Amino acid sequence: MTRPTDTDRVVIFDTTLRDGEQSPGATMSHEEKLEIAGLLDDMGVDIIEAGFPIASEGDFRAVSEIAKIAKNAVICGLSRANFKDIDRNWEAVRHAKQPRIHTFIGTSPLHRAIPNLTQDEMADLIHETVSHARNLCDNVQWSPMDATRTEWDYLARVVEIAIKAGATTINIPDTVGYTAPVESADLIRRLIAEVPGADEVVFSTHCHNDLGMATANSLAAVAGGARQIECTINGLGERAGNTALEEVVMALKVRHDIMPWTTGIDSTKIMNISRRVSAVSGFPVQYNKAVVGKNAFAHESGIHQDGMLKNPQNFEIMRPEDVGLADTNLVMGKHSGRAALRAKLKDLGFEMGDNQLKDVFVRFKELADRKKEVYDDDLIALVGVTADPESDHLKIKSLKVVCGTEGPQSAELVMLVDGEEKHTVQTGDGPVDASFNAVKALFPHEARLQLYQVHAVTEGTDAQATVSVRLEERGRIFSGQSADTDTVVASVRAYVHALNRLVVRRAKTGPDSDRREISYKDVS
Repeated sequence: MTRPTDTDRVVIFDTTLRDGEQSPGATMSHEEKLEIAGLLDDMGVDIIEAGFPIASEGDFRAVSEIAKIAKNAVICGLSRANFKDIDRNWEAVRHAKQPRIHTFIGTSPLHRAIPNLTQDEMADLIHETVSHARNLCDNVQWSPMDATRTEWDYLARVVEIAIKAGATTINIPDTVGYTAPVESADLIRRLIAEVPGADEVVFSTHCHNDLGMATANSLAAVAGGARQIECTINGLGERAGNTALEEVVMALKVRHDIMPWTTGIDSTKIMNISRRVSAVSGFPVQYNKAVVGKNAFAHESGIHQDGMLKNPQNFEIMRPEDVGLADTNLVMGKHSGRAALRAKLKDLGFEMGDNQLKDVFVRFKELADRKKEVYDDDLIALVGVTADPESDHLKIKSLKVVCGTEGPQSAELVMLVDGEEKHTVQTGDGPVDASFNAVKALFPHEARLQLYQVHAVTEGTDAQATVSVRLEERGRIFSGQSADTDTVVASVRAYVHALNRLVVRRAKTGPDSDRREISYKDVS
């Protein structure tokens, strides 16, 4: 058999919908998960880790439906080291054209202490659970969580056990972002060289970014012989995030001279999915983020601008169009028609259905009447805040605010609550606070405002503001986004968007249903 590590193909394993979505506040709706899965499949991701089926009924349903609709990608679910988790996982992914079961357990001394297992007890559990998974599915991935802080002798022992039990992929997670590139490469290289059977499986790397080295550690692991990289769009993930898909893909593409490995990713689709993940997760991409940040291809320095005019390669190591970024910025105006808008959005990477285009076109016309110039980023913002059709419990009818240097500021709000028109006037510490108080007066709730962010989409006093709001109720997170040239209006719409999602979740699970927490207590 040809060793998987001898090939030049690197498999991209995307875990945006599982590890990325576990980032506090990044919870996505069911429809958004299906949309993102479709975009990942379309761009050439090899394996989509669609969720944690045992975590909740919603997670199970999302993984199951993604498994049924996936066209090309392997669909994977995550499960802890027990039969119940693995069985539920298999039930969710079994309808995929190419299903995979991923099971894990924490093997470092700190993580072994959580279920209070000895080394031998854990070794036996690994053999039993991996064997059980392999009896259900011929594509099994096993991960020793916190592998980079696990004693070498024990790590080698349990990797060998997992291989003998039938694992086809061995993932080596740097769960807390602790390792460094030279260690990452050496660990993979040593496992392949010294563990019996290692030459018959694919080794994978899963790195977190706590020390800012996730991408470097992942690429180093590939140099050491790993042929699968686990990553997320925009580097989304818990704490400081995960390895960013866009960074490893473009690094391998740009520096193919020293990293002679390829992926199956269509890089021209990167910007589109980056924007959608940012919009649905409520996590804005930092301006100077590599590859997909707003400033990634911007040049302000006079020396840089002069060099760019003479030859873009002076200061750009990749072309904007390589990642799906349009090279024009101002085209649309109030006289532009629907066909022109559709064509422009297609250039920006958005394929729109008729109903969605109709919604965006109405709001585009409204924006064009208020703005002198409509930029690409304005259009992207409009697409990113398209209304959720199932969330119409609350609708803003009118909003008037009074603000100035002398307080308190006030807000007069007329809102439809389940079709019934309600009216109130409330005060607050500023127009946004007053407006939020008005919403809460008409729709009383106990949700806590966890995040409120405002970003200008473009330059100028008539720039659109994009607002992200994150609410927390009984351990469940609800995000809302909106964009408008009036910051207060955008803020209230984003707040109402989040509340509508809260109402939808209540209707499905009941007002007293807490978000289920996953712990090691169920491991047996």
